[in-house]
Amino acid sequence: MKRGSLSVVGTGHRIAGQVTLESQALIRHADRLFFLVDDDLTALWLRGLNPAAESLRRFYVRGRSGLTASHAMVERILPAVRRGLDVCAAFSGHPGVYVRPASEAVLRARSEGFHAAMYPGISAVDCLYADLGVDPATHGCSIFEATDFLVCRRKFDPRSSLVLLQAGTIGVTQYVTRSVSRANRLRVLARVLEQSFSPRHEVIVYDSVALPPFAPFVQRTTLAHLPDARVNFLSTLFIPPRGGTPPKGLNINACVERR
Repeated sequence: MKRGSLSVVGTGHRIAGQVTLESQALIRHADRLFFLVDDDLTALWLRGLNPAAESLRRFYVRGRSGLTASHAMVERILPAVRRGLDVCAAFSGHPGVYVRPASEAVLRARSEGFHAAMYPGISAVDCLYADLGVDPATHGCSIFEATDFLVCRRKFDPRSSLVLLQAGTIGVTQYVTRSVSRANRLRVLARVLEQSFSPRHEVIVYDSVALPPFAPFVQRTTLAHLPDARVNFLSTLFIPPRGGTPPKGLNINACVERR
């Protein structure tokens, strides 16, 4: 194993309050710290923990694709690892959930013979479960990125919960500094969902990013009124399961034996 390492950690979504003790130690003791977080207070906290901290936010340039920005971040992180340094990269939420540069950096470092590990963080979906009182084990739960859900026509069971990430950036492939028109995009999404749910079916717009003591943003609406909802770049859309009962006479043991 070559000298030099990479530790990728998550900072959660609540102003550093969701950082595990393990991740905090890795942040504090790293030779170099790179970070990409959602708010300035967490950035300030990270710089206080490790003076050798550098933000990756500058790689988001108006008109540049997210994929290009991601590659640029990885190319900034890896040279420090190659120099034999113990490097930490911190990202908002869970670094393995919809954080392309985090996963790519780990894979690239490992392919070059360096020790690289990812440490779990608290994702927006974890916050959603807690704030909305949702137990994914009750009915099951499908999770998709909203644009991917539409473009790839993903299949799901409407009797289970459905979570759509990045509901406010449907069809957005480039970084933009101005707001995008969301009503028409959300209208398309609503029409697709109405193939499985009633227009009166309740949906919830959820935003986990919150500054204490303020609560997370939760807006309950219907599919018919989804285009008028307050949806931003970080919003998650939660669609509760459609009503219904399990098939009668279900024999769990028989199902297991058939497998």
